[in-house]
Amino acid sequence: MSVPLLFATPEDAEIAFYEAVARSNLDALMAVWSEDEDVSCIHPTGQHMQGLAAVREGWRQVLAPARMQIEANCMTRWQGMLMAVHQLVEHLHLGRELAGPLLVTHMYIRGAHGWRLVCRHCSTAAEPGMPQQESLRRVLH
Repeated sequence: MSVPLLFATPEDAEIAFYEAVARSNLDALMAVWSEDEDVSCIHPTGQHMQGLAAVREGWRQVLAPARMQIEANCMTRWQGMLMAVHQLVEHLHLGRELAGPLLVTHMYIRGAHGWRLVCRHCSTAAEPGMPQQESLRRVLH
């Protein structure tokens, strides 16, 4: 039985998350997630995954086709004793194609094995220069 990785800070867990995505390493990616069955992930397509098995399968499908690089820039961070929330802007690099921007919220909790991801919500951002109401009309749910 392997010993879980210890993430001393939410930032350590976040770095490990993006490194795992860059390597298309599903096991390393899932090592960042809490082992709680109430974990939740929403991809930009609107696909909602609840529970570890569903989150694993959703990420397996995302990582399978091709390697991707994600450039993530943190907009805001909030951290308490047991919970942290990060809001980020992501740009995806799929080969030579650039996709985004995507707005992301990561929620982390601190437990016996350090900080772990419990929720990721990712959605497309409004196009620059477009009024917010028009961008909302273009979102498909």
